Amino acid sequence: MKHRVLKLREAHKVGSPSFCSILWDLKGEHIITASACEAAIAIQDALILSNPPKILRHHRDGITALSISPNSTCLASGSYDHSVKLYKFPSGDFDTNITRFTLPLRALAFNEKGTMLAAAGDDEGIKLINTIDGTIARVLKGHKESVTGIAFDPKSEYLASIDSYGTVIIWELQSGNILHNLKGVAPNTGSDVSIVNVIGWSPDGDFLAVPGLKNDVVMYDRDTAEKIFSLRGDHVKHVCYLSWSPNGKYLATAGLDRQVLIWDVDRKQDIDRQKFEDRVCCMAWKPIGNALAVIDDMGKYGVWDSVVPSSMKSPTEDIPSSRKNSNGLVFFDDEELELDEEEEELGTGLSDYGEDDNGESGSVNRKRSRKQSVYDEEYDNDEPKPESRKKANFAQQENSRKLDNNIKNAISSAKSKMQEAFQPGSTPVQTLKKRFLCYNMLGSITTLEREGYSHIEIDFHDTSRGSRVPAMTDYFGFTMASLNENGSVFANPCKGEKNMSTLMYRPFSSCASNSEWSMRFEGEEVKVVALGTSWVAAITNLNFLRIFSEGGLQKHILSLDGPVVTASGFKDELAIVTHVSDCLPSDEQMLEFRLFNVSKGTQSSRGRLPITPGSHLTWFGFSEGQLSSYDSKGMLRLFSSQFGGSWLPLFSASKVKKPGEQYWVVGLNASKLFCIVCKSPDLFPQVMPKPVLTLLDLSFPLASSDLGADAQENEFMLNNLHLSQIHKRLEEMSGAGLDGRSLDDEAFNLEVAQDRCILRLIASCCNSDKLTRATELVKLLSLEKSMKGAIQLVTALKLPNLAERFSSIVEERLRQTKETSHPPLPKPSYNEPITTNVAISRTVAPTTPVEISEPVLPSSSVKLTSPLFKKKPVEVSEAVLPSPSVKLSAPLFKKKTKAPEASGLHQTTNGKTNSTATDGFKNNLDLRKPPSENTASSFLMKPSSDQEKPKQTVETNPKPSRNPFKKASFK
Repeated sequence: MKHRVLKLREAHKVGSPSFCSILWDLKGEHIITASACEAAIAIQDALILSNPPKILRHHRDGITALSISPNSTCLASGSYDHSVKLYKFPSGDFDTNITRFTLPLRALAFNEKGTMLAAAGDDEGIKLINTIDGTIARVLKGHKESVTGIAFDPKSEYLASIDSYGTVIIWELQSGNILHNLKGVAPNTGSDVSIVNVIGWSPDGDFLAVPGLKNDVVMYDRDTAEKIFSLRGDHVKHVCYLSWSPNGKYLATAGLDRQVLIWDVDRKQDIDRQKFEDRVCCMAWKPIGNALAVIDDMGKYGVWDSVVPSSMKSPTEDIPSSRKNSNGLVFFDDEELELDEEEEELGTGLSDYGEDDNGESGSVNRKRSRKQSVYDEEYDNDEPKPESRKKANFAQQENSRKLDNNIKNAISSAKSKMQEAFQPGSTPVQTLKKRFLCYNMLGSITTLEREGYSHIEIDFHDTSRGSRVPAMTDYFGFTMASLNENGSVFANPCKGEKNMSTLMYRPFSSCASNSEWSMRFEGEEVKVVALGTSWVAAITNLNFLRIFSEGGLQKHILSLDGPVVTASGFKDELAIVTHVSDCLPSDEQMLEFRLFNVSKGTQSSRGRLPITPGSHLTWFGFSEGQLSSYDSKGMLRLFSSQFGGSWLPLFSASKVKKPGEQYWVVGLNASKLFCIVCKSPDLFPQVMPKPVLTLLDLSFPLASSDLGADAQENEFMLNNLHLSQIHKRLEEMSGAGLDGRSLDDEAFNLEVAQDRCILRLIASCCNSDKLTRATELVKLLSLEKSMKGAIQLVTALKLPNLAERFSSIVEERLRQTKETSHPPLPKPSYNEPITTNVAISRTVAPTTPVEISEPVLPSSSVKLTSPLFKKKPVEVSEAVLPSPSVKLSAPLFKKKTKAPEASGLHQTTNGKTNSTATDGFKNNLDLRKPPSENTASSFLMKPSSDQEKPKQTVETNPKPSRNPFKKASFK
């Protein structure tokens, strides 16, 4: 037979032989190539090969596997960097990191609907991933060596896989069990990663093609895994790759002998061949047309046109119906059948949630009854192809199974979307790379996996806190940790023959030399850990909350209502998030939080945890004692006691982040969010180089206001939130009998800042003619001097009616304050003797602050027709009021060379005026300075240290409140 010569062109620069991949898209318009020696994917123009390709660079290392969905809308790639990435096709836009492994990837495959992706490699286990939401439906474990090839059965019943030692396993998708384990039926490729064992189902699903040990290809029956026949020809070395034509009539095989043979499967003979300079490592038939794309192990590719002689049936003629409908296209006449098949596939692939670690399973009653086959590789070319026999009642069994699956589909598909448990501040496993077991506002815990053990280090952000914590050698394989000032806790998933999970606590300082302790759980796996002041908590897969003392005493075991999502601890408080039910049809997670006080043994709060629809929880924890959460849509929420306990949205990443950025949250304080900015496609930080914390301003997601003062409105709401938190803490300290003077001073300073903010809002309202809103704001002022400043402000803006309204509000406030400060004396009981009443009157009168009432309200000092506080004549002559046309473009008060102390105004250093009336008021009026003694209501302010204190003692004249204007709403 004459050898043909095919000219190849370079797709990737390869220094040494390595495995390369090649694919066609559905329409035959693009060829996708990749190489294990280059971290790039090339999308070639199949119509004009001379056009420059589109290059996708998202992996950090060579690409070892490619797969495209049947409808060619999604491209998947696996790499030496252990990640599996999805791209939109044909645009090539990066979509997501759908999963990660601890070792390099070797094989990828989509199912016939494109709803599931199988991924495998050097790791133990084959992951079945739901491409809709990225959840892992199942992990199939059974191979002892690297998995190099995987293929879904076109009928969506089985999955076949092969490893580097030549073992083939056929799995049942519905149960995840091993149907057949064929050991050593394919060549052993050893450690040469440029050669891979591959397998392929025939398009009708009747046969599984496997490279044989005699330089041939062996066909196995789909149900019994019996050897049916083989294709044996002119290959002088093992077959290293095979590919079925779209109609299943032909098979292309590439061998280590650098030959590519085209086989007529029915006749079991090769019909054409081609010799290449280098070994062809991957091939793909064109979906439409008579062509075969090939790529060799040096990164050169080409298209073999007219691969099947024109005298023979085309490779795309008479494509099986199941194959036609597998390309993601719904045919109208088969729409109902397509829907049933899709429902069945979801039920079979996602029926069980979590991993399945079955090795060689027991016997499965799915073999069909048939006589022992006597076919072997010595079949004559003229013999007819053996037909695959079926059980007589196979159709009835299928219908029965479909009914069962339909019942399970809704439950199983919902469970598959439920978020898995995660440890706050931890990053995914990365083989041979450091990763974070914990990263919070205090410090970090890192681990580096090595052969047989891991190296763990603990670092604090504040290096001056003391001596460095010694590093630890980890033989347990810890995957999660939590850190606080007192110690650290570690845990690992179930491992070993006894399926044990380990929990270990390591204190930083202790009087005992051997103070660390550990607990082991057999058949129970720790999912999340948390730390408090004197306790350690672990939540397991049995929905147990286990609480230990700092010394290791087992104190409490509670049963939770649902699977745990995450948990966090702070001092005596422990917060836990669990699933309250399956996901909604809209994929919304149904989560619940519970807040415990461990020392008191009480539950202080419980309720639904709100997250953005379509998102999942990515961070949860305490910062400065405040419980917060952050979801994958970038919404930060803080739990507040307001409105009986509510979650307040404090930050939205969608309003501030740049394209291609992700925020990995670390914590927050009163005004800032601490996070690490990750550039796409990374979703989490690396240990090296050391992450840099970014501070972002907290901001409520406010609506666009007609006032145009969004910054002031946000500051106003944040101050209100912080005031409510401080007052709650003051109440708690007062109830506990603790000294709260420091918090009292903090509250006063915050009230001063809030009054300044309100005054700026009042000025904005006046400029925008929102006088009703200005009146609402003035009622929220806390300090007497702020009320005075508001009246001065509206007077300067030529709003006399508003000034009169403000004066009326002040008058009413003073009247209420007087009634509160001077309660009426109790009326005497006329049923008692008069002498007793006189005695009581003499006793009570001195203790009431009657004599202070004289300077409170001088006669006729408050009139509703003019502002409450009048200036002295000398001050009025120097006050400059702006004309109505100025509108805050001039200062409110003209500075004097030396202002009288009674005016309560500060003098600037240069004597210049400010730019606006609001700024002038802000700079001239010091809300912290107590009013002078000749002020009408000077007693209402807190006396300063150098002021003369009242003559009355504490017992006879209690000190009046420094802040009588404080609104109850702040509490």
